[in-house]
Amino acid sequence: MGAPPIRAARPAMSVTPALFEMLEARGWAVCDDSIAPAFRQQLYACSEAAWQAGRFHPARIGRGEAATRDETVRGDSILWLERRHGDAVMDAFMDWAAQLRAELNQRYFLGLRREEFHFSHYPVGTGYRKHFDQHRGSPHRRISLVLYLNPEWDADDGGELAIHAADDDTRESARILPQGGRLVLFRSELIPHAVLPCRRPRRALTGWFRTDAAA
Repeated sequence: MGAPPIRAARPAMSVTPALFEMLEARGWAVCDDSIAPAFRQQLYACSEAAWQAGRFHPARIGRGEAATRDETVRGDSILWLERRHGDAVMDAFMDWAAQLRAELNQRYFLGLRREEFHFSHYPVGTGYRKHFDQHRGSPHRRISLVLYLNPEWDADDGGELAIHAADDDTRESARILPQGGRLVLFRSELIPHAVLPCRRPRRALTGWFRTDAAA
């Protein structure tokens, strides 16, 4: 007999009104108690297993056929998430994401129609230069989400998310340490940001809430 399937912790994740209030006030928000520790561990285990199985691929910059790999700009590898029949962990996360999309629509009338997420793995010494998540000429990404998965992370490990001011992208507003279980939301078209080089492998779950229909 095979090993029993992993069952997701319940309740898995939540978002407090305070997170929405921060998002409204400054265009970005951070929360450390949105995810049950057991569920964060399960997501990390999924990411680690997929990495060991060679399922990640190097991330590119740009879109479509023009997309290229440039590790001086972006050094991570990614794995796009999909619903999988019988995978309680992935289904639980995607169910929560759909619920959050509904709450964002109810609160802000954004017209969000879907979400997309991937696991990311930054090897030692890599990062991602300052950028916007909303591609030029493509306004569909509206809200970005980052959930950090590493079990342990210290200030000396680097890899911070550098948030820049919406009205002056030369001015850094905050540096967010990628501690396990920390959730970040921000306006995709408004907030320039960067991933600073990390000194140990950095794992996260990253994605966007979008206004277009699935391709």
